[in-house]
Amino acid sequence: MNDDLYFKQLLSGRDFAQNIPIAQQMANFCYLVGSKTTKEAIAIDPTYDVAAIETIAATDGMKIVGIAATHYHADHIGGSIMGHHIEGASAMLATCDVPVHIQKTENDFVLKTSGLTQTQLTLHDPSDVLSLGSVDISCIATPGHTPGSQCFLVDNILITGDTLFLDGCGRTDLPGGDPEQLYYSLTQKLMKISDDTLVYPGHNYGHKEHQSMGETRKLNRVFKPKNAQEWLKFFG
Repeated sequence: MNDDLYFKQLLSGRDFAQNIPIAQQMANFCYLVGSKTTKEAIAIDPTYDVAAIETIAATDGMKIVGIAATHYHADHIGGSIMGHHIEGASAMLATCDVPVHIQKTENDFVLKTSGLTQTQLTLHDPSDVLSLGSVDISCIATPGHTPGSQCFLVDNILITGDTLFLDGCGRTDLPGGDPEQLYYSLTQKLMKISDDTLVYPGHNYGHKEHQSMGETRKLNRVFKPKNAQEWLKFFG
């Protein structure tokens, strides 16, 4: 692993937002990724209590210089869900003027739901790379859960949002969801990821908080179907 890599996995309701019931219920992971040399970090999917996330970074001597969203849903970027308003990227921008990195195909959904403006968004093409010091964060477009869902590959770490959980995957019956696209994202985009890469998901839905891609392929039921038709029968 790159010695310059700064990495933290934070669980809502435990590591931050401890007094917010929906944060405990949703069990979202937020990630801080950056360079120990430059002391700069990007916050991936910061929600619920962004001041606490900023404090955690500052305590480690890190400055947040960007926000990246795996997708537009409110529990990952902020907005309204199930009658609750969740603070997110727009609240963090009130204290730090940084770009919000999303896939181009997620743009309209983010604008409709997050409270962010067009000038605050930095739009990316599939396979763009964000760099902090010697740390490269590769953006992997993985549409299906939403049109512009993306995963982030950093050294031997893959942050998957709701595209892939340790067991299962994100649902596709919400606006913008597409089960066939998700099948190809899982079986073409993510199947290229090496077995020893560690998968860090968007939610704590199991007894582990991360595991290897090899173990995920072996155990996760979404990799069992042999073709798209079979996959759609069970997960479409």
